[in-house]
Amino acid sequence: MPAHDDWSRLGFIGVTATRSSINQVFPAWARELGLEGVRLDPVDLPIGSPPERYREVVAEIAQDPYHHGALVTSHKVRLLEAAADLFDELDPLARLANEVSCISKRDGRLRGHAKDPITAGRALEDFVPPDHFASHAEVLCFGAGGSGLAISIHLATRPDAHDRPRRITLVNRRRARLDECRAILQRLGPPEPAPVFVYVSNADPRTNDDLMGALPAGSLVINATGLGKDQPGSPITDTGRFPQQGLAWEINYRGELDFLHQARAQQEEHGLLVEDGWRYFVHGWSAVIDEVFDLGLGEGDVERLSEIAAEARTGGSGR
Repeated sequence: MPAHDDWSRLGFIGVTATRSSINQVFPAWARELGLEGVRLDPVDLPIGSPPERYREVVAEIAQDPYHHGALVTSHKVRLLEAAADLFDELDPLARLANEVSCISKRDGRLRGHAKDPITAGRALEDFVPPDHFASHAEVLCFGAGGSGLAISIHLATRPDAHDRPRRITLVNRRRARLDECRAILQRLGPPEPAPVFVYVSNADPRTNDDLMGALPAGSLVINATGLGKDQPGSPITDTGRFPQQGLAWEINYRGELDFLHQARAQQEEHGLLVEDGWRYFVHGWSAVIDEVFDLGLGEGDVERLSEIAAEARTGGSGR
């Protein structure tokens, strides 16, 4: 973080936060929301940063009277593991998912929130047609980090029980993380009928191709791995086949985005609906800004922020 210079700020903790489009977008949002005196403070933390670094960043937010809070991406789970004792409050979703995606302060108390199950759900509902999963479509999610888990929580608890996917397959390199997700989703206890969860420990894109090829028509395939953004590549190969009439969701919108390009290459042939992470970005940031500054934003406000963000993007590299 920058040295103290007594300016009001909102943090952004990510792998490549300084390269995000939010650095161009936030000033326009601040003007729209009456937060002209607030500046964005991006913090780049490499994947696998030591616990001491997470604690240092959280302690800085807690102790600095000019720091209002932060959005956390890519480090949601590890940050809480390293700095849980520094928080005075954790919301129910943060306790359930064992992650923090939003840090705020109220009356001198440091608060941690897990906004992703809400914001990922909003982004997903923006493009998934009504009753889509009633046709027995499944979900294959590559990546079981904070976003993959958040999407799973939302899908498993959609209000319409008949429009939940019958099966959700989570694929992750680390078996230990899948075990963590299994324990969390078992605690969730969603109303019946609950999806069947399948957990696959795998790092071979060719195996992921096989998993995708076995999906029924209409299924949703998600890249929540960070490949194509924070790291090069894609979880699948160029020969992997998306399901007919399926949905492909790349949850990021900057970087090489190999997965997104692979889906678009098959879009016409397979009748795919292909979505990038732009709406996820807008919902994620608007929810955090709303929480940190207690603004009470409504749906119309979020739509306006989306329009402003689109206007403010001037060829930057994105989220």
